[in-house]
Amino acid sequence: MTNNTILQPYLFFDGKCEEAIEFYKQALGAEVRMLMRFKDCPEAPPPGRGPVDSNKVMHAQICVGQSIILASDGRASGNPRFEGFAVALSVPTEAEADKAFNALAGGGKVEMPMAKTFFSARFGMVEDRFGVFWMVLVTPHERT
Repeated sequence: MTNNTILQPYLFFDGKCEEAIEFYKQALGAEVRMLMRFKDCPEAPPPGRGPVDSNKVMHAQICVGQSIILASDGRASGNPRFEGFAVALSVPTEAEADKAFNALAGGGKVEMPMAKTFFSARFGMVEDRFGVFWMVLVTPHERT
């Protein structure tokens, strides 16, 4: 790996991608960098690999702060599942952490309320209304 290597989460919303993008725009101030629909693809997907609705999102890049999240509707069967991982959102202040956490919790499920921990001034865990698991924390200051 080189210093130019970037690791980016790619989330498949299974038919709810556009709704999720709008939610993250409101909740986190996300910006859409690119959005391509299945109908924009010059080649049709193999049978059974694409959604019936060609207006669904084939690929999107959304920017949250300095990070990029990639997203798609995938097969658009309406049953997104996000298991075995979390997206960590690190922000510089307690106020920003509380604001982001509360916004992500809208329609979702709080797993661990925001609180002070030994590693962060504010930390909490929430599953948003799309089933994405988030860990929100204030960026810890480096110890000397």
